Parts: sequence; C-alpha cells; structure tokens
Amino acid sequence: MAHGELYERQFGWNTDFEALVARIVADYATAHSPATEAAWIAEVDGERAGCVFLVAGDRPEEARLRVLLVTPDARGLGLGTRLVRQSLSFAREAGYRRVTLWTNDNLVSARRIYEGFGFVLVDEAPHRSFGHDLTSQTWTLDLHGTTAR
Repeated sequence: MAHGELYERQFGWNTDFEALVARIVADYATAHSPATEAAWIAEVDGERAGCVFLVAGDRPEEARLRVLLVTPDARGLGLGTRLVRQSLSFAREAGYRRVTLWTNDNLVSARRIYEGFGFVLVDEAPHRSFGHDLTSQTWTLDLHGTTAR
C-alpha cells in the first residue's frame, strides 16, 4: 500500500502500480523458499521506512531484486543502500551468480543505488504503464565480479 500511495503522490501513477506490487508481495507470501528468497523491512524510530525483496529469477543462478522503497521521511539516511547491500549479501550466500531488476528511468535515486553496487543497464524500452508513458529499464549484476559495498 505504501508503494501505491507514495508513487501516486510523487509520480501520479494509478492503481495498476499498487496492484503490481500487491501481486509481488502475495506471490512471495504464499510461495517463497526461505533458503533462496528473503524480504527486509527497514524501520526508523519504530516506524516502517523501507523495504526490498530478493526472489528467485527465471534461471536457477539468477535472483531478482524487487520492490525497493524508502519513504520520503527516511531518505538520505542510507536505508536504500543498506537494504540493497543486505539483499546482495543474501543472494551471494544463497548461491546466486547474478541479480537482475526491472525499474523505470524516472526512479533516479534508486538507479544511483543500483549503479553504486555495479549493476549494469542491459535493456531499455518505452512502455505505457501506471497511466503514463515511461521507459522501463532492466539492470543486472554479476555477483562474482563484484564485492559487497
């Protein structure tokens, strides 16, 4: 719900985005493997301030980073970096060789975090989603070619 509310205020995205996030969370809640998938919720002063999921990808050696979010009040505290760092550490321990993610180019702060960890942009494409014309991006990180930041 936080994703939907925040992205509606910040970008004017419609409820299609909240529905996408709800499906990702529901899929995780009903069928995740604790050995290879995990989710983290960051708190600041007892309040939820961010989250990220790491789930299995389309190939056995590949994980997917999903639903990274840091609330506006918690931005600038390094939570996004800490959440991604934790998920990448988990991915390495779980034996993944690569982590991929899908995002949109207007999510600039998240992109800076991904670039800081060495993710590389491998695909971009215009699309119409969430009530807007956007540019989707797929990023990938080779876990054996990087070290934890």
